[in-house]
Amino acid sequence: PNLPEAAALLGSEIAVSENEMERQGREIAMLAGTAVLVKGGHSDSRICTDILVERDGQACRHSAVRSPTRNTHGTGCTYSAAIAAGLAKGLALQEAVAGAHSFLQRAIRAADELEIGSGHGPVHHFVGIWDQNV
Repeated sequence: PNLPEAAALLGSEIAVSENEMERQGREIAMLAGTAVLVKGGHSDSRICTDILVERDGQACRHSAVRSPTRNTHGTGCTYSAAIAAGLAKGLALQEAVAGAHSFLQRAIRAADELEIGSGHGPVHHFVGIWDQNV
């Protein structure tokens, strides 16, 4: 979940620190009996951190500098699809999340190359594959 979703699931305030994010991730993981990825893109921080809390309580952080783009529509769906693709390829969960995080950061940074619609546009799902000059 993103920060507002994690707070809603727990009936609590939105996390404002990485420690609070990790605590909420642990609580959700215990309630759901599964690994949880708390996404920090909704924070006001210059650095966006996502925290994966596995079923055994192990936590792993993935951080990136916030990209100056408004084209962030669909980041959650893109992230989860990329994680699922990594798992389908046989990657361990931490590897799948790391690969998905890296892909999503590239897709966000390249999003301004697209000229689609108005407002918050999509991330560039074909970054590294599709050459617009062809």
